[in-house]
Amino acid sequence: ESPITVDAGHVQIESSFFDFGRTRQGGVTEAVFTYGAMNLKLGLLNNVDIQFVSDAYTEVRTKDHATDSTETVEGFSDLQVRLKINLWGNDGGRTALAFFPFIKIPTGSDLSNDNVEGGLILPFSVELTERLGLGLMLETDFVYDEESRGYEAEFVHTAVLGFSLTEKWGAFVEYAGVTGSAAFDYRATAIGGFTYAVTDDLQFDVGARVGLNEAAEDFGAFTGMSIRF
Repeated sequence: ESPITVDAGHVQIESSFFDFGRTRQGGVTEAVFTYGAMNLKLGLLNNVDIQFVSDAYTEVRTKDHATDSTETVEGFSDLQVRLKINLWGNDGGRTALAFFPFIKIPTGSDLSNDNVEGGLILPFSVELTERLGLGLMLETDFVYDEESRGYEAEFVHTAVLGFSLTEKWGAFVEYAGVTGSAAFDYRATAIGGFTYAVTDDLQFDVGARVGLNEAAEDFGAFTGMSIRF
């Protein structure tokens, strides 16, 4: 997540055309296909924007290798509403910081846990050189646990290095970790990819994820775009 907000009166759409993730644990393989994930950002003030986030249509295929049976669950994901407030760096400078609370509204599809969830995200960025930037993010999620029938805190931390390869091409490498939920062990993931800026307002990206420990997703791939109006 970037600490920079969308300018007042403007719109930015970040969309993932396709996202695939695969995990195999204990003789069971889970494959997740997501189509048309979107983050719609509307600039409210010079340092405030509101965001509407949805993974759109998702299909989860779970195969039990012992019985050679496959179960498929599909549907539209929950809607997440965020309010990002930039504290500094929106109009220039080497560093930038923002915070934004968010709430997840259940849609009632088969993929939803039918519970309201929320959290807080703190993104920070620093320009190391003209061609190299560092982004750090801390996130606290309050998620519903089906077993305890209560809410638990989950903590996310990421670090990403972005490189300007040419005037239009860029690359990035990222580390993401998730911990805190009783339902999962610590999950560590490495992410990398490339970006291509068609114009200042239109950019495409492609990348992949690799799990760094057993609890994390084994492999994932994605492609998408970002456009501003």
